[in-house]
Amino acid sequence: MTLTDERLSEVSERTGERKIMSNKKIYYYRIFDDTEKLNYLKSSLSHEEVEHWLREYEKNHQQYLNPEFISYLRKHDSEAEIIEISDISY
Repeated sequence: MTLTDERLSEVSERTGERKIMSNKKIYYYRIFDDTEKLNYLKSSLSHEEVEHWLREYEKNHQQYLNPEFISYLRKHDSEAEIIEISDISY
């Protein structure tokens, strides 16, 4: 299953150039690896698609680490990236 990438066209008032805009959805997921490290994942793939690629990844890997999985996922989703969250106190 893949997401439909609807494209809209708009003319810039400033330059007169035609711009292509995408309505592709972006999803955010919480993921834990074998070291129980929590990261967040940004992807244009649906939950079902991410789970599919996770099962495929697990077939060939003994240990699951978030950075390695994200690198693998990028082969199927160029927008996939890991998001590190830091606390801020004030």
